[in-house]
Amino acid sequence: MQLQDLVLAAAGLFQLSAAANNVQAFQKVEFSNVGFTGSYTPVSSIKNPNSDECSCSVGSKEWFSGTNAPISEAVSVHFRGPLILNQFAFYNSSSFTVGDNDTSSSWNRVAYFNASSQTGENVTFLTKAGTESPVLGKALTFAASDGVSSSESAAMLAEDTLIKSDDEYVIFSNVSCPKSSTKKSCGVYRSGIPAFHGFEGVTKMFLFDFEMPTETQTNSSSFNYYDLPAIWLLNDQIPRTSQYPTNANCSCWASGCGEFDIFEVMNGTEKNHLYSTFHTFQGIEDLGTGIQANGYIARDTSNSMKGGVVFDSDGNTVVFMSNSTSFDQTISPDTLNGILAAYAQDETVSTKLATISATAPSTTSKSNAHALFEMGPGKLWFYAFTFLTSVAHTVLF
Repeated sequence: MQLQDLVLAAAGLFQLSAAANNVQAFQKVEFSNVGFTGSYTPVSSIKNPNSDECSCSVGSKEWFSGTNAPISEAVSVHFRGPLILNQFAFYNSSSFTVGDNDTSSSWNRVAYFNASSQTGENVTFLTKAGTESPVLGKALTFAASDGVSSSESAAMLAEDTLIKSDDEYVIFSNVSCPKSSTKKSCGVYRSGIPAFHGFEGVTKMFLFDFEMPTETQTNSSSFNYYDLPAIWLLNDQIPRTSQYPTNANCSCWASGCGEFDIFEVMNGTEKNHLYSTFHTFQGIEDLGTGIQANGYIARDTSNSMKGGVVFDSDGNTVVFMSNSTSFDQTISPDTLNGILAAYAQDETVSTKLATISATAPSTTSKSNAHALFEMGPGKLWFYAFTFLTSVAHTVLF
């Protein structure tokens, strides 16, 4: 390497270090003005999925609009090691605004997992352990109790299961998808996979009790994400087609269907910093970089951490870490707002997303409709729907 290259490399490292030193640790990360009118192109066909000749086509633009869009659509919940998941919960609320107890409604738990008691309510663990495709990567399968091996049927993640660097699993609901079709609710997806709906709703919350210990394996070139644990949300169409395709048409990700990183270690120089990032086109053209908060939540490598993310009814997204996090069946506005209000101003970092002016065609736009999993008085249809789709899945597949 020439002297000039060495100087440039050193300067680059210095800038990276300086940038890392300029950001602070916080306990709460806020985004406001979340949600815009936009579109993405869903996958309309997957041909020859297991060969080098695999090709994918995309359909007409799918428009979305409203508060929290496109994250208001159904999402899957992803985990990358090193990580241990102790508890997970998903909630809906008919109306909740951060800081407003008077007009906000309670949160109803719609999905729950507890590793210690082996409780699983409306959750399905999947992992990429299926057939390898040169273009699509490995297909989704049911995850075994270790989270990363394939299972013939749905299984519960075992207590104290530690997944290593690069290992991933994903949680969907237990509501089965209909057959793959552009005209069905799950769209087109890869043949042969266990296909399930994700978790949808405009006003929703995800809570976690988890550990992110330091990786004990020796680093090598075989790792893509060495000691870079993460918990994030994807539009649930993405993993059902391909999460890491070599052909961008094999996923709606590149067209902006939605990703939100809740807790993610971004690089080895900041391995104990958990960042939150929107990967949508709301004010940025570089989808890969996304819109990241100018601050991080500290990664505790020795103890369990409790916290989550709230998407409220007014376009506020709040990521927080708190030992007071409750996983109860119902959480009142007072309880949640009490947790969120407990942080001092210097423990909170806020980012406002850009306002995007666009109009969706009235015949194709998605609006803020009722969530598939929204529960509350008179919502007995939810249980009927879960039962019927499970029966249908057994018959159709």
